[in-house]
Amino acid sequence: MIIGGVAVEHPTGPVAHSDGDVLLHAVTDALLGAIAQGDIGELFPDDDPANDGRDSADFLREAVRRVHHAGFRVVNLDGTVVAERPKLKPIRHAVRANLARLLEVPQDCVHVKGKTHEGVDAVGRGEAIEAYVTTLLQG
Repeated sequence: MIIGGVAVEHPTGPVAHSDGDVLLHAVTDALLGAIAQGDIGELFPDDDPANDGRDSADFLREAVRRVHHAGFRVVNLDGTVVAERPKLKPIRHAVRANLARLLEVPQDCVHVKGKTHEGVDAVGRGEAIEAYVTTLLQG
């Protein structure tokens, strides 16, 4: 399993066409949405063989390129990963550093936190993982 570009020891991985990095996908969608340029599925369709097993950092780099091309820059980002396991705390600093590098911002402009569903629903049973991202752009 990969979260925020960081490999995590976990007995299962996501069901995905790419590497399934839920956090990088959410960051990509947040950036594309902020500049009204679609979403990750439109730019990188799951029925395109070129995206099979693809590194999610490729998607994020393209979103950042589009942000800059639209005349904006990332100011900050706040992300939440919701999962019972794996726990985010052991990799949080590495995830923040990787996101800062990919977003071309200082690490103190990136915050990532982990939450659980306390055993409730598919996420709580460990059958799914979610990520939510808020970002601020400046033109």
